[in-house]
Amino acid sequence: MPYVKIQTNTPIASEEKQPLLSKISRQVADALNKPERYVMVDLTENASMVFSGSGDPAAYIELKSIGLPDTQTQHLSQMMCTLLQDELSISPERIYIEFTDIPRKFWGWNGSTF
Repeated sequence: MPYVKIQTNTPIASEEKQPLLSKISRQVADALNKPERYVMVDLTENASMVFSGSGDPAAYIELKSIGLPDTQTQHLSQMMCTLLQDELSISPERIYIEFTDIPRKFWGWNGSTF
């Protein structure tokens, strides 16, 4: 049920995409104490993006999940910013993250809802 959508203006080499997606999936599952089999990660590179009037490397992240505790958003922000800084050289000050806690009845899967 956790969904992570990352948009960045940074190009990513094709051989680096799958390992990065897998790393994000594992870290989010661990941080939220959710089974990784429910985690979905969407990564869009080379997006037309300007942040603070500059086209320097930047990212926008959406992290949505059922039961997303507001007490964990600071930790999740630090984790995601560190990951993108380490993997894509994006400065944390050039990353926005939107956190959304989704009610179970509004999250569909496998022909039903959670």
